[in-house]
Amino acid sequence: MHALMARLFPICRSITGNGVRETLAVLREYLPALQVHEVPSGTPALDWTVPAEWNIRDAWVKNAAGERVIDFQQHNLHVLQYSTPVHGWFSRRELDEHLFSLPEQPDLIPYRTSYYQASWGFCLRHHQREQLREEHYEVCIDSTLDASGSLTYGELVLPGASEEEVLLSCHCCHPSLANDNLSGLAVAVFLAQALARQPRRYTYRFVFGPGTIGSLVWLSRHRETVGRIRHGLVLTLLGGPGGFTYKQSRRATADIDRTVALVLRDFGAEYEVRPWLPYGYDERQYCSPGFNLPVGCLSRTPFGEFAEYHTSADNLSFVRPEQVAESLRLTEAVCEALERNHTYRNLSPYGEPQLGRRGLYKGVGGGQEGADWQMVLLWLLSLSDGSKSLLDVAEQANLPLALLHRAASALEGAGLLQPL
Repeated sequence: MHALMARLFPICRSITGNGVRETLAVLREYLPALQVHEVPSGTPALDWTVPAEWNIRDAWVKNAAGERVIDFQQHNLHVLQYSTPVHGWFSRRELDEHLFSLPEQPDLIPYRTSYYQASWGFCLRHHQREQLREEHYEVCIDSTLDASGSLTYGELVLPGASEEEVLLSCHCCHPSLANDNLSGLAVAVFLAQALARQPRRYTYRFVFGPGTIGSLVWLSRHRETVGRIRHGLVLTLLGGPGGFTYKQSRRATADIDRTVALVLRDFGAEYEVRPWLPYGYDERQYCSPGFNLPVGCLSRTPFGEFAEYHTSADNLSFVRPEQVAESLRLTEAVCEALERNHTYRNLSPYGEPQLGRRGLYKGVGGGQEGADWQMVLLWLLSLSDGSKSLLDVAEQANLPLALLHRAASALEGAGLLQPL
């Protein structure tokens, strides 16, 4: 996963353009069935419109000696995203109106955008900005905004036994930012590979698109089929340090909200479950009132709560292999829990069934040996009246989902439980 991120890191991605296409072309090497879609600029997308396609070849600010004092070739964060083309001489005062820096973090380059309002600019280290003392500078941004271009997104569907779907979505529109972009992509790619190798109860749909406008475009093209989505996650910020954070869907009590909370409880890592907030990543679009899909957001430390967020410090050193590996294990555990969450009926509901003659009960009474396992079996038998799922049992009895899965298999094998 880290090697994939390292390969994608230099690419200058935006909400449209060749950077997204190049990124998706790399992902198709890992996921050959990934479908790439182009949506023409000007296409309506719910209340939005697909913008003109933006591409950039070069950008710089030169001093009087012709030296590049700000250079897009050195770091693609140096240019304000979606900058309009410009070439000319500007006074230091005029240039300053188009510069972005962080006085409180003077060694870092900020990430800034101007997607929907025509503008141009440069982002730079504050120390670097303070060194710009000459009266005039030559400025060039060699970019294009093509009204006949398109927006690009990728989609992978892994069919399951059911047409009911699990939606997994991540954004692919940021330039060289490792945690806030590439970590979600890497985890999603390797999760898709893992799911493709195993039998699936659900159909899994992976969407790789630019933030906000990408999910809006996807939703506008799937209005008749989104009703098949039973569970969903937006995957982002999964490579940085810190514990896990799950932001609930707008519904708050959807099965995905309950499942992630239970998996996190049993996973063994620090975590926090937060209530719905109408700000953040693409869960805002999936959970908008008209759709109200059961889609939460899974991350580690949330956006804006780590010093490296949207700066040049969000690099490949900030994202560690062990951190993305743990995130992958967690997402796999969530999918496994969704797959195995059945509702059962007790086939011997009149009185407690005799577990001993079925090899499910301890041989000697009176002691506490094996008592925990016995309680799991008894809880399942007690609550499996055809109305409660394993999620219900795990919440009411405060039991680990993985242990309930084992117990359900044992009781089903003994002819005592039947999945509905």
